[in-house]
Amino acid sequence: MHRLYKSLPALSTLLLLAIALPSQAQDDQPRFLSLTPPEGLPIIPLMEGWVANEDGTTTISYGFINRNSDQDVDIPLGENNYIEPAEFDGMQPTHFPSGRGTGVFTVNLPEGREDTDVWWYLKTGEAEVLQVPGRRGASAYELDFIRPRPQGSLQPLAAFGDNDPAAGLFAGISDHATAVAAGEQVELVVNARDPAERDPEDPRFGEPLDMNVAFNLHQGPGQVSFARDPGAPVPENPFDEDDPRFEFFTGPEDNEAIIEGGEGAAMVLATFSEPGEYIIRAVVNVHTAPDSSYGDQCCWTNVYSRIMVTD
Repeated sequence: MHRLYKSLPALSTLLLLAIALPSQAQDDQPRFLSLTPPEGLPIIPLMEGWVANEDGTTTISYGFINRNSDQDVDIPLGENNYIEPAEFDGMQPTHFPSGRGTGVFTVNLPEGREDTDVWWYLKTGEAEVLQVPGRRGASAYELDFIRPRPQGSLQPLAAFGDNDPAAGLFAGISDHATAVAAGEQVELVVNARDPAERDPEDPRFGEPLDMNVAFNLHQGPGQVSFARDPGAPVPENPFDEDDPRFEFFTGPEDNEAIIEGGEGAAMVLATFSEPGEYIIRAVVNVHTAPDSSYGDQCCWTNVYSRIMVTD
């Protein structure tokens, strides 16, 4: 920065240019320090990175940002939400909760097509189309979490119902066993196991770590409301009453559950607002581990369930 502004004449020129900008152009600039509007902002598609799989294929991971502080946004598949080449279209979300969605879905490029650019296009309301390319290449975007993290964390093994557990950003999609009626509660169950191999002599890993599970609407014509398993234990506040963090502890949300001890099942109750085909995404993570977080792009697994909802 000192090299950039080392002369007063250069600084004066920059100031004059700033003053000369039309007021309308200045008004169009984002105000990064202002409060986030409750609604009206476009959904931003993101490429998280790429994975070189051992079988020669390439996995590209995508996420999104919904900057609307109080508004979930729905964009159906079609002219406002599509992927090119079209052969990779179809698994992107249509429901975008407020906030950051990290590693929400993937596209898998066959061996020999690793140089293919896969574009995700999103148009929110009357806003302009936003697009992001998914591509293999830059080493800075390579995700290597298929290998153990420094303290041994790996992606959990997970599956809906009685399906065989698997690991990965796209571990698998399965069909719900029975049709579900709109307006009625249905149990959604995920089984998961933490395959990590951690140092047993490290006091942080004396006991298996808990896993977190979050159920989300991924695609669907209507809305889904979630309720916690009434039989699940209520987590205790881990902080002392004189700890400032004590008052901020809330425990799991209605769409969340905890699998204690590194293996077991998590359940929520879901109610669908109207008939149609839905996809529910359950994400299982071991972010209780020190080497696992969304910021580190590790360690979680996505599993999906396709559910037919009737009248």
